[in-house]
Amino acid sequence: MGLWEAFLNWLRSLFFKQEMELSLIGLQNAGKTSLVNVIATGGYSEDMIPTVGFNMKKVTKGNVTIKLWDLGGQPRFRSMWERYCRAVSAIVYVVDAADYENLSVSKSELHDLLRALSKQDLTERMGLKSITDREVCCFMISCKNSTNIDTVIDWLIKHSKSKN
Repeated sequence: MGLWEAFLNWLRSLFFKQEMELSLIGLQNAGKTSLVNVIATGGYSEDMIPTVGFNMKKVTKGNVTIKLWDLGGQPRFRSMWERYCRAVSAIVYVVDAADYENLSVSKSELHDLLRALSKQDLTERMGLKSITDREVCCFMISCKNSTNIDTVIDWLIKHSKSKN
């Protein structure tokens, strides 16, 4: 980012507040709640209680207010994902990279969600070409060590559609 762009971003931040809404989804024990807690408090805890249904936290980072929807990842809650992903600024799909046994399940659930969100059952559905201009990124993170957490937040703020 050049000096001029940084100055313009700073100037905009003085006058414009941004609101975002994010849905964090993924299989159970993927680390969604840990990610929400690290974003909200900066702290990590080994002792996490599985999310039943959903939790919501509001966090302010600079001039951006972020509403974080932490959705349960157990099979009985996955049918709710679509409902909480429709009107959000961005979807964060969390995968436990150390859970090799469930990687194929995680991939399948993501595929099903993307198909549902693009309404593949309708004749005027979005085709693959219409979603190629969407911003997609993959980050390796560690909530325990706070690795890449700020990078993820910065990327989401820069690339997500604002709720204002």
